[in-house]
Amino acid sequence: MKRVLGILLLLLAFSCQKGHILDDQPATGGIPERLVSVLEEDGGVPQIRISIREQDWKTLLTAYNKDNGTRLYIPCDVSYSGGGKFQSVAHAGIRLKGNTSRRYPGEAGNLHHVHFGLHLDEYEPDATLLGSPRLDLKWFKDDPAYCREVFCYDLFQRFGVWTSPTSGYARLWVSIGGKETYMGVYELLEHVGGDYLKRRNPQFQGHGGHLWKARWGASFRDADAWMGADDGKSEFTYELESDPEDFSAAQAQLKDFIGRLNRLSGEAFFNWAREAMDVPLLLKTYAVNVAVGMWDDYWNNTNNFYFYFSPAGKFYFIPYDYDNTLGTSANCGVQQDAGRQNPLHWGSDSNPLISKLLQNEEWKRLYISYLKQLCAENFRADVAAARIQSWQQAISPYVSNDTGEDMSISDHPASWGNHSEYRLLTSGKNNFFEVKAAVVNAL
Repeated sequence: MKRVLGILLLLLAFSCQKGHILDDQPATGGIPERLVSVLEEDGGVPQIRISIREQDWKTLLTAYNKDNGTRLYIPCDVSYSGGGKFQSVAHAGIRLKGNTSRRYPGEAGNLHHVHFGLHLDEYEPDATLLGSPRLDLKWFKDDPAYCREVFCYDLFQRFGVWTSPTSGYARLWVSIGGKETYMGVYELLEHVGGDYLKRRNPQFQGHGGHLWKARWGASFRDADAWMGADDGKSEFTYELESDPEDFSAAQAQLKDFIGRLNRLSGEAFFNWAREAMDVPLLLKTYAVNVAVGMWDDYWNNTNNFYFYFSPAGKFYFIPYDYDNTLGTSANCGVQQDAGRQNPLHWGSDSNPLISKLLQNEEWKRLYISYLKQLCAENFRADVAAARIQSWQQAISPYVSNDTGEDMSISDHPASWGNHSEYRLLTSGKNNFFEVKAAVVNAL
């Protein structure tokens, strides 16, 4: 009876918000097709092979030894096979990626798991793989379940958050000077950049807006925070990823946005927000963010996101970097437990972007309704577990690898987290999905 009543209340909430829920759909073009699918249509795991000359790899190692944050690209050849398709790109570019995950990548024939960025057209204009000039490859650092970030990006897509990048699984081989290393199962990830925007032109209603990457400290509280155009070296708090020649105009736009976000209040703020951003889409994005337990985010840790001002000047939040989720919790910001933290106070109320929106009762109800919809559907414990188990079954034969690292799948969060008890596949008091649902349904 309680479950029936809960469903009826949820339907009533959606009915009351119907006009606004429709508002969060793209004005034209529908939801864009995923660049990267979780698996092939037949459930297979595609293969990626990268070949690098030994002298070029030594150049990269030298650069790393001088600066472990190097963004140097070196030449490589890349091929992709899967789903009956084979594609190859000769003379592409590859570099190391990551922040705290960075480490020495190893010598030829003795490699370690590291993140890679592929720039297919670094040397050959218009070169693409899967139709994209840039792709990222991430190892499953601190995720023994081999599923967390893939699950999160898939959930965004299933929930209609079209601003989210897409990702899936791939088997990776890296050959250096003829010495080949099977790296195991990696995450293949859509890169957030110019091509990401191009694929979403219908949703953004044109091109030519300003794309920014936000790093730690990006609270939207200080219009004088460190801003700059991507120069390949600096770690700006707000880094312009597009049109560096138009930095002054982009900076002025961002400063104006931050100023109004903080200065306006009450109805003046709500009226401005309706025009300045897609509020329902942002709240839907944040409902997924909070459901999956992303604590290293904008609201709680002022970190790890992109944002875009469309050609019309509308602000869009782009979710990014979801590996430390689904029970991987930490003492950070206002957080001690990513499963039980109050979704209405996920982070500091001094970070205005979400906290000020939730001062509007209508928007707060909409946000809560999104959370409850997630927990009743694609985030429900049995539904989520079945999806994860199907993926694990598909990739498990390929996890063992030549590096000798991360050789098995297990249902645990990261070892450094503060809640090692959380599980994804075992029902009960420690099941992350069930814990989150109880918190959400108590709102």
